[in-house]
Amino acid sequence: MQTNNNFYSYENRDGVLPVSWNMFHAICKGLAAVIYPYSPDIIIGIARGGMYPGTLLSHILRKEFYPVRITRRENDVAVRNKPKWLVEPPQALTGKMILIVDEICDSGETIKLVQAKLTGLGATEVRSAVMYAHTRGRHIPQYIGLISDALILNPWDIEIFTGTDFTIHPEYAHAFQQNNLGDGTAYLPNIKTINPQKQTEPR
Repeated sequence: MQTNNNFYSYENRDGVLPVSWNMFHAICKGLAAVIYPYSPDIIIGIARGGMYPGTLLSHILRKEFYPVRITRRENDVAVRNKPKWLVEPPQALTGKMILIVDEICDSGETIKLVQAKLTGLGATEVRSAVMYAHTRGRHIPQYIGLISDALILNPWDIEIFTGTDFTIHPEYAHAFQQNNLGDGTAYLPNIKTINPQKQTEPR
């Protein structure tokens, strides 16, 4: 659900769950071990959040990977009430066993829409995997890394660059405020910048 400032509502979260890059990798390794017997022909990652676990799982399981994009967002801001298809799946899915991968399952609407699309393209079987699921969405994916109603902080989107500084993502800041948890800056990763060895000057 969106609020009137184009952020999702994060009310009533059960604490905070910061996920490090090491924890991300550990969750994906656990998922890979239980997905292995299914042996999907193709892994479909739902961009953007599902690209991270989807890509890693495709490497670990040595499977083909394709991205799809179905989202309520534009330029990192929620602007639609319903997800819109922006990048559709490949056509050559007939007779294939497919694994959908996303970052999180809340209502399950996005996963259901992607599953219906893949089934319509002739996939033999479609299963789904997520890193996390909230309690209300736990019955939808076949594979779930963690079930939690906490405010989950991903390592790939917790901070943004403003042009001068790295700071907490505005949507996370909004979520912290909604739950009376401060400003969230204490959860920013302590990762120093490595300056590029080559860069092109702006025109």
